[in-house]
Amino acid sequence: MNSSRTGFIFLRGGGSRDTDSSVLSRHSDGIQPPLLTAASSANGRQSTNSSSSSSAPAETVAVVHPQPGTHTRSRQSKTHHHAPIDLLPDHTLLQIFSHLPTNQLCRCARVCRRWYNLAWDPRLWGTVRLTGELLHADRAIRVLTHRLCQDTPNVCLTLETVVVNGCKRLTDRGLHVVAQCCPELRRLEVAGCYNISNEAVFEVVSRCPNLEHLNLSGCSKVTCISLTQEASLQLSTLHGQQISIHYLDMTDCFSLEDEGLRTIASHCPRLTHLYLRRCTRLTDEALRHLALHCPSIRELSLSDCRLVGDFGLREVARLEGCLRYLSVAHCTRITDVGMRYVARYCPRLRYLNARGCEGLTDHGLSHLARSCPKLKSLDVGKCPLVSDSGLEQLAMYCQGLRRVSLRACESVTGRGLKALAANCCELQLLNVQDCEVSPEALRFVRRHCRRCVIEHTNPAFY
Repeated sequence: MNSSRTGFIFLRGGGSRDTDSSVLSRHSDGIQPPLLTAASSANGRQSTNSSSSSSAPAETVAVVHPQPGTHTRSRQSKTHHHAPIDLLPDHTLLQIFSHLPTNQLCRCARVCRRWYNLAWDPRLWGTVRLTGELLHADRAIRVLTHRLCQDTPNVCLTLETVVVNGCKRLTDRGLHVVAQCCPELRRLEVAGCYNISNEAVFEVVSRCPNLEHLNLSGCSKVTCISLTQEASLQLSTLHGQQISIHYLDMTDCFSLEDEGLRTIASHCPRLTHLYLRRCTRLTDEALRHLALHCPSIRELSLSDCRLVGDFGLREVARLEGCLRYLSVAHCTRITDVGMRYVARYCPRLRYLNARGCEGLTDHGLSHLARSCPKLKSLDVGKCPLVSDSGLEQLAMYCQGLRRVSLRACESVTGRGLKALAANCCELQLLNVQDCEVSPEALRFVRRHCRRCVIEHTNPAFY
């Protein structure tokens, strides 16, 4: 069969792997595979094939179909009845198709010859989004890229975004295809694809020079990102090259250690957004290399990195004027000392999450309030040493606050809340759950901050 006359759709069948292979082999001989009645939808729902009695678990497969209209002449009615949608011009249909997810767009390609030609218009294929735990993601990527490479052999020049979050069957083979066929790739998201390893990431970053956004959260096998396969032995960039990534999310990459982050920092100096939540093996030493090689970081999350302490915050403070967002939630080694470094050197800080930092007191909060007047969001929940005195300092110097969380701050009373409400009129969210505050204080907040949503556990306030 001529590949220029093929369409693509995700189908779910109850057969074994051998059955799937036979379906694809029949396609290669020019025979159209049988249409299955159970198709995978964008939200992952399944319908049952009424003609199948097999009890084997369902498997999502990628099937290629011939161009509509090739074998349907005998089925055509003598009288032609045009549906209202057929009266729409091509540019309108293209606009409609542009809002469809990948699997629905592939289904549209099977309606008729006109829709087939429109659905495979290169302008619609700047983004590919695949979902579903049972989806055979490697095969789906291979078939899609093969179809998109027809006009420009071996490369998909229009494809800039690939999102396969939650596709647990994605392996290195699928990312190798992406790396080889998508040189213009700018955004790649493989969150939750725990079979991905360093080798596949190396292929992508070395073959896709324009890659700017990389989400590897939950890819527990990934330990570094570099332009050299032996990253631990060669930390210098390859022939002066640098990885152009600006956004990197490595949340829940449990195997990431200081040496790996050192490699990432030396190869990705353009980082502006870095998320390292629950990378529990990182220490203060890793942050020293981060501040040394990545001076442009604006957002940094170290939540639940429990080995990070005050010395680490001192290194983070070396980012100085660039840092806008900082999360050190549940970093129990952080105290007022580290917070004082942040306050002194990061005056443009807008967001701070210090929830669960039990060593933080009113003294550290006072330094923060005086040095970071542009603070918009603050979370100091479960900080038992924060009291009304610290809130009064915040109210005096950070009057632009919009979101404040004081959840389970046992020392906070109505006095501190009233000071906040009287001075921070732009307050939009206040969390005082599990705090001993009176209904009268909550009513005061509601009266002075009319747009504020109050999250509380006081049954007397309504």
